[in-house]
Amino acid sequence: MIGFIISAIKIIILLGVLITIHELGHFIVAKLCKVKVNEFAIGFGPAIWKKQGKETKYTLRLIPLGGYNSMEGEDEASDDERSFSKASIPKRIAIVVAGATVNIIFAIIIYFTITASSGTYISNQIDEILDGYVAQTVGLQVGDKIIEGNGQAIKSKKDLNEVVQNSQGEEIKIKIDRSGEIIEYHIKPSEIKSKVTGVYLDEKCKIVAVQKGSTSERQGVQANDILLKVNGVDLKGDRNTALQEIGQKDVNTMVLVVQRGEQEVTIELTPDYETSYILGINLRPAEDTFINRCVNGGMQTQEFLVSIVDNLKQLFTGNVGVDQMMGPVGISEVVAKTDGLKEFFEMMALISLSLGVTNLLPIPALDGGKILILLIEAIRRKPMKQETEVNIQLLGFAILIALSLYVTYHDILRIF
Repeated sequence: MIGFIISAIKIIILLGVLITIHELGHFIVAKLCKVKVNEFAIGFGPAIWKKQGKETKYTLRLIPLGGYNSMEGEDEASDDERSFSKASIPKRIAIVVAGATVNIIFAIIIYFTITASSGTYISNQIDEILDGYVAQTVGLQVGDKIIEGNGQAIKSKKDLNEVVQNSQGEEIKIKIDRSGEIIEYHIKPSEIKSKVTGVYLDEKCKIVAVQKGSTSERQGVQANDILLKVNGVDLKGDRNTALQEIGQKDVNTMVLVVQRGEQEVTIELTPDYETSYILGINLRPAEDTFINRCVNGGMQTQEFLVSIVDNLKQLFTGNVGVDQMMGPVGISEVVAKTDGLKEFFEMMALISLSLGVTNLLPIPALDGGKILILLIEAIRRKPMKQETEVNIQLLGFAILIALSLYVTYHDILRIF
């Protein structure tokens, strides 16, 4: 019971914070643009607290799953000079875009703070030469600083990895600083092949998603299957054991036993292989200074932002199915399972960024859809008919509700 209460508090705090800052973004910019806000509300349903300000009524409602700003003339005709509809198009766009922008900025600040506090990045200085790889063969040494690769400056492990992987196994030209002496090497990276099955497991070996086009999808593995055995080894619900068995180097064919509903299904598959390239070195962590921690925070935050955009691209290109999306139920389960403040705030940053980016998509009923309508109004130099705009918004809302129900259905299937 205590665990349930703690989980509920986590979910309410996370959603409450993200919804509040989103609506505050709209509210503050509306006030700055001299637009009248009749009500600022957090939540839906019956009001459990309200206070009338000089102009705006502030309301806290029972269901903490949303919020809104009721602006004069936003959804109805109004002759008030301070109505939303009377404001200039740039001001209206600024008001609409503000909520998502605040969510994105908040996510960046939270994630940067966490990563900058956690340590420094991996530098460009060699800490160890691994036996049997190309770095040892050509004579690289511990203490060498790799300063350039194929004409690109190398300042960190990330920079070096990018150059090596982009080489596709072809020879690369690197420059190293060895005690002040600049030496140039021509190196052909060593090729490494790793097994890829295309399944994503949770901690209890439940398959939460199957990558489209992967060997697992081709052989009939399904999301929500529970992986019981790999090549005869009973996994006992241990994800680490599953990954260890899947990664066995000398095994080219796998026999999986999965539980699907009340049945046990045996599936034989040949894993795909993913090729990567390495030099055969380990790099030294950068000196632990305030500046280096900030650099680390900046680099990881950039990767964090790119990953969200990449995920959206995969969704629209069909590489990720809609059934693999996560809705309020799935998000609540993940939030409830967070362990410690660091993990909780990382999840808050992830959800805030996802909320901000998604809200800017040009889909009716989202902020991005409203921005699109305002841009059309600017191009046409006259507003869209109110009836047409309402119908577009209603259609978008209906699509979002249908999508939410579909995603929630799959959330429930993944949980149970």
